[in-house]
Amino acid sequence: MGDSSDSRPEKSAGGSRDNPRATGAVRLSDVAAAAGVAAMTVSRALNQPELVSERTRERVQRAVIETGYVPNRVAGALASSRSRMVAVLVPTVAHSLFADVVQSMTDTLACEGYQVLLGLTGYQREQEEAVVETVLSRRPDALVVAGTRHSSATRQRLEAARIPVVEIWDMSDDPLDMLIGFSHHAVGAAVAEHLLGCGYQRFGQVMADDPRSHQRAEGFNARIKAEQATRPQAGIKVTTHWADIPASLAGGRSGGAALLARMPDCEAIVCGSDTLAMGVIAEAQSRAMAIPDALAVMGFGDMGFAAATWPALSTVRIDGAGIGRLTADHLLKRFETRHHEPLHDVLDIGFEIVARQTTRAHRS
Repeated sequence: MGDSSDSRPEKSAGGSRDNPRATGAVRLSDVAAAAGVAAMTVSRALNQPELVSERTRERVQRAVIETGYVPNRVAGALASSRSRMVAVLVPTVAHSLFADVVQSMTDTLACEGYQVLLGLTGYQREQEEAVVETVLSRRPDALVVAGTRHSSATRQRLEAARIPVVEIWDMSDDPLDMLIGFSHHAVGAAVAEHLLGCGYQRFGQVMADDPRSHQRAEGFNARIKAEQATRPQAGIKVTTHWADIPASLAGGRSGGAALLARMPDCEAIVCGSDTLAMGVIAEAQSRAMAIPDALAVMGFGDMGFAAATWPALSTVRIDGAGIGRLTADHLLKRFETRHHEPLHDVLDIGFEIVARQTTRAHRS
């Protein structure tokens, strides 16, 4: 009969079975063994470092690095009801405006020890619904979501979560909790007012087929309709082309071509983003159309390249980084006061029309 030790697992060639990395997740007790201290001492060194000596902290930190230990924040959150995590849901990060929002929010929250969990909703209510369900299962301390038009299931989940919720990048009279944004309908109306003031009468729109672009188009069309009623003899008209999402330069160029085919006498094209606007400009230049004399172009977003293009792009400026900072500041105050009841507050940050070289001067 063989030695009973033959039935014990053999050591692998890659390392000992005593190595925590070889046997699964590293535990607090593994760090304690590596540091030569009690598990309670490791816990204190990680969570209340002021209670242990500097020498002990250093030993524990070396053991953490050696073992590859990652603290179980989920367990800690269950005990303290705080995950120190904020879920941020935006349609895309391909658009630099949303990237600016996320970056400034992340930077501000990180200064206070909070991390951002990013989710992409893709402009679809169904996708937003699925992402909300997933991130709420991670027990974030708060949730930030771009937009105010949610499915009934999403609204119910967010209301039942009993955590601070900040809707951004939109405007509504009925926010779930806190709303920080601007009116897309007002943006569209303001752009129409500005271009009418520049003397244009035949307008095209190349807009991404997403809810907020639809709101801007509605605002633009409403102001044009009012002008048509006031000056029926002027021949003011507007034609709209809906581009695929996410917005792209190629989409802007093909959209510009389609619109000019339908409306050869178009004087000014309003675009749903600066990216679409650059595509329209490329299409116009390929046709040797002088900008803004033969065709004016208006963007949206005032992205980093807008002022540096030739001709410089007229657009609408939105302070995306400011939205991110305001949102983070608001949440940090809520965390400090532990106020989780809905506030139903609305903060309208507004917008700015930026007139550059792709539109002619406003008439006095």
